[in-house]
Amino acid sequence: MSAIHIEGIRVRNGRETLLQELSLALSPGQALTLIGESGSGKSLLAHALMGTLPRPLTGQGQLTVAGRHYDLETPERLRTLWGREIAMLPQEPVLALDPTMGLLRQVEEGWLGDRPHARVHARAALSGLGLAGCEGHFPHQISGGMAQRAAFAAATLGQARLLIADEPTKGLDSRARARLLQLLLGYLAESRHLLTITHDLALARGLGGWVLVLRDGDVVEQGPAERVLHQPTHPYTRQLLAAEPSAWPVSRFPAKGEWLLKGEGLGMGYGDQTLFEGLDVQIAEGERLAVMAPSGVGKSTLGNLLLGLQSPRAGRVRRRAGIAPHRWQKLYQDPVQAFASRVRLGTLFDDLLRRHRLSRSALDGYLERLGLDPWLLERLPGQVSGGELQRLSLIRALLLRPVLLFADEPTSRLDPLSQQQTMACLDKTLGETGCALLLVTHDEDLALKMGERCLLLEGGLPPSATSARPSLAACG
Repeated sequence: MSAIHIEGIRVRNGRETLLQELSLALSPGQALTLIGESGSGKSLLAHALMGTLPRPLTGQGQLTVAGRHYDLETPERLRTLWGREIAMLPQEPVLALDPTMGLLRQVEEGWLGDRPHARVHARAALSGLGLAGCEGHFPHQISGGMAQRAAFAAATLGQARLLIADEPTKGLDSRARARLLQLLLGYLAESRHLLTITHDLALARGLGGWVLVLRDGDVVEQGPAERVLHQPTHPYTRQLLAAEPSAWPVSRFPAKGEWLLKGEGLGMGYGDQTLFEGLDVQIAEGERLAVMAPSGVGKSTLGNLLLGLQSPRAGRVRRRAGIAPHRWQKLYQDPVQAFASRVRLGTLFDDLLRRHRLSRSALDGYLERLGLDPWLLERLPGQVSGGELQRLSLIRALLLRPVLLFADEPTSRLDPLSQQQTMACLDKTLGETGCALLLVTHDEDLALKMGERCLLLEGGLPPSATSARPSLAACG
């Protein structure tokens, strides 16, 4: 296969340039990986190549594939490349899956060969990603990590020349991340092209190849992965690498108060699948409980049961009386689902402030502490990055001064710097307000730094928990 060339690509929002002009060459069999802060323009580049930029954003530049030239200002021509030449694994896989179709049928549609073999290949792809037995499940019946793997199967089944993977390890546990890395390396081994956008520095190291570091829409450093990710020359790249959770200081946890909720003998499952049973859990004021487990074994479901968003098969949940419903808050794993897609973000926050008689200064303070430009509120949810939307979701929850915050993978879309800044803000707010934290995460380092106790769910087996942080690593 010949190289794929991208010449003079940039993205504009009217007169504002969001992604500065750059040119790239993708060689067959060599990974090209983009890293950088949330909102730095990484996903904009991917959508410009696919012709899927949301209005009023526009792309400029030229894409050359198999000797043919395509103008990025005419996205309708780019769409003729979908499937055979270019495929994309989107950052929001739950939105890429059809809610009315089972997983097997959706993956089948990615097969471009003879139709009789489509189901065989689709079934094999799902099985290879650990989704055997889930072929008939609908998107709302699977976890975020499982949705990510299903979308990967659909995107790669057609064996397109170029695969654009936008945050492919988001929401995956360590075993699934390792398996996905091998799949991406296998894609490269077939002399195909891979453009990966990621906050996962371990993934970038594993892929090797060439790395670009973006900041504020511009490339600040690039070079071989071995050099950039181990001996960076730019101060920003050094800051990015030093901000991984393993290097954070351990939080000082406040004294706990009275109990907030109790789950007694909880059991839950779907159909013939048992997620957990006989689970007892209690959370007190100011306490921080981390929940860890492989994807799809009930972490998010447990949080939903404790907040009363779902009912258990067995057992009961008791929440302390006299607490207003809005003070039990959830941060969704896919924040895009938590915002009305056609309503300006500023309107959504104005409604919240008015409804609960909150001060505008509190909103402004959180925007500053989390490094978010107030002008983001002028946009629709689909016009900001996943990381920006995740932080806005956190702000919305904290404005209501919750007694318990169920944070479901709250940093899955954040680069190390933004993640460190966001968790520092959350840590400080929890200490000031006495809010309890139920943290669902695949990141052992994050659980260690933010949780007093760790609860391990093992998928149908009796759950186990540790109460001392020194043994938390055993929960991974």
